[in-house]
Amino acid sequence: MKLIHRLIILPLIALFTATVLVACASGGGTGSSGTPIKVGSKDFTEQFIIGEMYALVLEKAGFTVERKLNLGGTPVAQAGLVSGEIDLYPEYTGTGLLTVLKLPASSDRQQVFSAISKGYKEQFDLVWLEPSPMNNTQALAMTKERSDALGIKTISEMIAKASELTIIGPPEFEQREDGLPGIKKGYGDFQLKAYKAVDPGLRYKGLVDGEADVAVAFGTDGEVSAFNLVLLADDKNIFPPYQVAPVVRQKALDANPGITEALNALAPKLTDATMQKLNFEVSGKQKEPADVAKEFLTQEGLI
Repeated sequence: MKLIHRLIILPLIALFTATVLVACASGGGTGSSGTPIKVGSKDFTEQFIIGEMYALVLEKAGFTVERKLNLGGTPVAQAGLVSGEIDLYPEYTGTGLLTVLKLPASSDRQQVFSAISKGYKEQFDLVWLEPSPMNNTQALAMTKERSDALGIKTISEMIAKASELTIIGPPEFEQREDGLPGIKKGYGDFQLKAYKAVDPGLRYKGLVDGEADVAVAFGTDGEVSAFNLVLLADDKNIFPPYQVAPVVRQKALDANPGITEALNALAPKLTDATMQKLNFEVSGKQKEPADVAKEFLTQEGLI
């Protein structure tokens, strides 16, 4: 009789042990509550790509991920993070400094990162992970031909000839703190020949077609590399850095400590040249952001 009991009980113990091991392995990527990590993004091309990258890298690390991409602008994404609707999303250091914390502008990358890291932790219990080298800062662009012809490579040189130049860009650039008012504050007052306000999607076409001499740009726009444009040097350093980094709820990090290692491994891969190329794959070649993100991560050996 004892032998029969042993023959029955031992297989049951083995089965129970195997079940526990499988459960631990499959649950290793989720939080202590077993809930997925909710990854968000804002509502434009670069955010779609990077948000998808974050999700894919986390899934590769064994986490269960729920995508909540295309939430809206900064206020919506930030509110979602604070409320717990999302656990993390890609944000820009300059946006964190000026828009969220409303601190004075600075062009020093380390100073900006230190300020936002401290401010977000104290005010919101949010953590900034490693920032990428890329800098999606406000910029001014010219075609190489026009830049060479006029001898303009810096914003100071552009301002010296401002009365001869037409700038094309979105309407809000005329009023934004880091738009024309900010440039005048940092470089001195000037008058343009004209400012042509257009939908943001028409800026580069207007520049390339000769409708303007200078276009309002961002450092990682795909069109910069695709059209071989010249970004004018901000020689007085008035624009703050806009490096991208994951901003994460401290509670999510506590429950899922592997988030930091997984996302920090991606950070150094995102340079200006890389993001210009990837953005144009979507904006210029009409590829799906998820496909572009997956192809890049595969090439880099991250998934």
